[in-house]
Amino acid sequence: MRYQPGISGRLFQSLGKNGINAIAIAQGSSELNVSVVVPKADESKALNALHDGFFLSSATELNLFFVGVGLIGGTLIKQIKETAEFLEKERHFKIKVVGITNSKQRLINADGIDLDNWKEEIDNSGKSADLEAYIEEMKALNLPFSIFVDNTASAKVADYYAGILDASISISTPNKVATSSSFEKYEELKTIATKRGVLYNYETNVGAGLPVISTLSDLIASGDRILKIEGVLSGSLSYIFNSFNSAANFSDVVLEAKELGFTEPDPREDLSGSDVKRKILILSREAGIEMEPEDVEVENILPSSCWPENAPTVEAFFKALESENAVFAEKQKEVEAAGQKLRFIATLEGGKASVSLKAVGQDHPFYSLSGSDNMIVFTTERYKERPLVVRGPGAGAEVTAAGVFAEIISIGNYLT
Repeated sequence: MRYQPGISGRLFQSLGKNGINAIAIAQGSSELNVSVVVPKADESKALNALHDGFFLSSATELNLFFVGVGLIGGTLIKQIKETAEFLEKERHFKIKVVGITNSKQRLINADGIDLDNWKEEIDNSGKSADLEAYIEEMKALNLPFSIFVDNTASAKVADYYAGILDASISISTPNKVATSSSFEKYEELKTIATKRGVLYNYETNVGAGLPVISTLSDLIASGDRILKIEGVLSGSLSYIFNSFNSAANFSDVVLEAKELGFTEPDPREDLSGSDVKRKILILSREAGIEMEPEDVEVENILPSSCWPENAPTVEAFFKALESENAVFAEKQKEVEAAGQKLRFIATLEGGKASVSLKAVGQDHPFYSLSGSDNMIVFTTERYKERPLVVRGPGAGAEVTAAGVFAEIISIGNYLT
C-alpha cells in the first residue's frame, strides 16, 4: 500500500459490491497490511470476492440464477455455452449457471450446472418448483457476484425483486411487470439497488436487444433535453401494419402473424396496445417523468364485436374480425390514397404519453419500416433537425436473450 495507491479502495469496493459489511478495520502504521473483520457467514464469500478483486489474471466467476428456461431462457443458456471459452480467455469472466427453476422443478448446484445436460439435471433434481424456497436457497448460498436472471413475464417473480436486490444480488430481466407497475414500486427497486451497490437492469423491457433505454439514459446523462419520443415498439404490430394493404384482408394478416409466432396466442393482447403502453410508460419514467400506468392514453383499434365480452374465444375473435374487414379496408384505402402508411405508434411529448394508430407520410422515419422491426425516434435539443433513430428487430428469443446476456456482462464489469 505504501507504494501503490488504491489498494484499500479496491479491498472495500470488492466487499461492498458483494454486500459484505466490515465490522472492524485496522491498518498498520507501516502501511504493509490492512486487517478486516467480517461476519463469519460471509467468510467464504469475502475471500472469493477479494481474490477476484486482486488477482485479475484469473477469470471472475459470475454466478447466475435462472427463473424461466423457455424460449428466452433456453436460448440464453445456449449462447452462454457457445461463448464460454471466448469470455474466459478474452474477458476474464467465467459464467456459471448455479440455479435453474421452471414451472415444475428447481435445481441449484453451487459448483455449476452442466449446460450440456441441464434439462436432464433439472428433470432429475427431485425438487419441485417453489419460487420462494429457490430464492431463499440462492440467498443462503451467499455466493459472490450473484446475478438473478428472470426470463419470465410473471408478476409473482417480480414481487421478489426488492428482497433479491436487498440481499446484494443484481437482477437482469426482460420482465416488464415491475418497471411498468406503480411509480412507487419502480422507484423503490432503483433505490434499493443503489443503496446495496448492485444493478437492476431491464434494457430488454423495451425493444428486446436494441439499445433503447441505454441510449435515452446516455442522452440525459450528457445534459441533452428530451423533446419527444416516438416509437413503433411492438414487433407483432409492426409486422401486421407493414404487411397490411388494400389488397389483403386485415383478419388474414393478423392470422398470418399469429401462425408465424409474432403475436400472443390471443392476438388481442397485442392489438389492445397494452404491451406498447407498458413500454412507453417505462421510457417516460426513464426520461424523468413521474407517470402512472393510467396516465397513458391508449386507442382501442378493435371494433366492439372483437372485444372479449362479445368474442370470448380466439376462434370467435377471428370470426368477428373477419366480419369487420371492410372497416379496416376503408381506412387503409384512405391512407394509401394520401400516399401514407398506417403505423401503431407510442408517443411521449409535453409530459404526456399516448398509444394510437396513425398515418405517416414519406417524410417520417416510420414510413420505411418493414417486417417486424421496431423503431424509436428521439427528438432532443441536440437532435432537433435530424432526430436520433434506433432501429432493428424488436422481438424474438435470439435478440432478447442476447440483450440479457449483454446485461450480465455489464453487471460483471460493474461488480469487478
